[in-house]
Amino acid sequence: MKVTKMKTRSRKGVVASVAFVVALSGSAVLMAAPSGAVVKSHATSMSWCGPKKASIALADGFGDNTWREITRYSAVVAAAQCPSVTKYVYTNGQGNTQKAISDINSLVSQGITAIVDFPDAGQAMLPALTKAYKAGTIVVPYRVSPGGTAGVNYNAFVSTNFVSAGVLWGKDVAGALKGKGNVAFLSGPAGNSQGLQELQGIKSVFKSYPGIKMVGQAPFNVTNWDSATTVSVVAALLAKYKIDAVISDYGTALAGAFPAWKSAGQKIPVIATEDGNSVGCAYTANHASDPAFKLFTVSSQTWMVEYAIRYAVALATGGVKPTLTVPQQNYENSVTDNPAAPTCISSLPATAIDSSGLTAAQQKSALAGVIPTLTSLRK
Repeated sequence: MKVTKMKTRSRKGVVASVAFVVALSGSAVLMAAPSGAVVKSHATSMSWCGPKKASIALADGFGDNTWREITRYSAVVAAAQCPSVTKYVYTNGQGNTQKAISDINSLVSQGITAIVDFPDAGQAMLPALTKAYKAGTIVVPYRVSPGGTAGVNYNAFVSTNFVSAGVLWGKDVAGALKGKGNVAFLSGPAGNSQGLQELQGIKSVFKSYPGIKMVGQAPFNVTNWDSATTVSVVAALLAKYKIDAVISDYGTALAGAFPAWKSAGQKIPVIATEDGNSVGCAYTANHASDPAFKLFTVSSQTWMVEYAIRYAVALATGGVKPTLTVPQQNYENSVTDNPAAPTCISSLPATAIDSSGLTAAQQKSALAGVIPTLTSLRK
């Protein structure tokens, strides 16, 4: 297997090709290096960390996949950067909306100063978040919208432009298919805002290609961002359709379904997804014998939680509020190698995510469920 070198994104620095660093309200800022790789500057000020003492919590609606394991590690690292944070708590709703709601209520009763929430259940979480906000807790949902309005239902929503991700995928897929073929789109829980917005972007591109047909469940094929469910969904699609391309917003789970194509007597088609080591390794192992297997990825954005943590910490400690929106960017392209060729890091588990910004050691710990404490990180 061809193995490419790991693209460096250590917390101690950034790749040498980065020509400049931009500071925005004292937050780390994403830039595109000349190579096209996504990098993060950690050389900016700590103005988001104010002087007031505060406790911070990350409440996951569903924490039981590798994306969340890496995210969970990144969150506590970000919280530990601010010495004013005296306590950090993590909760996992395990995909159960009632447990996720109970977790929020419990954090409020514990007196946690600020809660960063991934509201997997969408608007079903809004009453609990609103109740917490009105009780005086700082509430910052991120990535998936719970509905509602900042300043009424919660303090702020840290977002990314999922429509933009859909546009990026749509353009790559349309080009690879030469404007004709069956495309299946896979996202997480039914009705999640991320998938719906990505679909909006995809459709905005495909409307110019009448030869492209989206197949399967509408508005998207539901996987709950779960690996086993993704395998089942792909197998069901292959039993019913000839699939020319798959777009998925969770690459690691999708890679686990790649053997389904072999079982169906087919080769892996065009894939557009978020980056993951398993996806890159599958590509390097198969592309020579399967030229139709073209891979396009955007960054998985596990690091987005750092922005949410910093924003919540800024509100809680009296620091300078950082940016509320982080950008979507292309990450790998097997056709042009621009921004980069697909990457397989043989020294890391298949479930690792190259764009995470964590070191190899940190990723291994995160994926093994070994999460550091504030105290251990500050030694």
